[in-house]
Amino acid sequence: MQYFFGLTRWQSWRLEGWTLLVGAIALLLSLPILAVLSSIFTPSGNIWSHLVSTVLGSYLFNSLALMLGVGSGVIGVGVSTAWLVTLCRFRGSRALEWLLLLPLAAPAYILAYVYTELLEYYGPVQTGLRGLFGWSSAAEYWFPSVRSLPGAILMLTLVLYPYVYLLARVAFLEQSVCTLEASRALGCNPWQSFFRVALPLARPRSQPVRL
Repeated sequence: MQYFFGLTRWQSWRLEGWTLLVGAIALLLSLPILAVLSSIFTPSGNIWSHLVSTVLGSYLFNSLALMLGVGSGVIGVGVSTAWLVTLCRFRGSRALEWLLLLPLAAPAYILAYVYTELLEYYGPVQTGLRGLFGWSSAAEYWFPSVRSLPGAILMLTLVLYPYVYLLARVAFLEQSVCTLEASRALGCNPWQSFFRVALPLARPRSQPVRL
């Protein structure tokens, strides 16, 4: 009986079959991306010049602003909430540890639609405000538009921060409380201990390989 890297011929054939199946699924899923990339090699005529003169600048600005805004938002919300529930003790902190993970229980686009419907002009929030204060039209009050760039940044931040929250919470849990107490004994206030000790220790570090 012949062996190939410790596997029999039958096991090797089964492994190759699974590899072919996974490769076929990956190729099927990549077809939309390949179709988009193939458009680069087709004659475009005046399409690019038209895009540059009309909407390309605003698209690039909105994409960059969305990337920077959402990145800053998820880092701020994720790290601050992880620090709050990990190293602070208050009523409800244990329940808050798990409640902060609830955005992961539903797809992001569904949560974005829910937030949008809640905060729209016809949604329950603005409808309740109009009924409470007696407003009859949108001209009598001001409410931020959720269908805008700041609204998109807010929605994406609210649905994506749990990924940063999980990583930051694990990093804070691995830290020694004695280190923070030593920084306080050396004259650091809580904010200085957070920025000068806790955050640098929470950054990912490459571990040396031991042979």
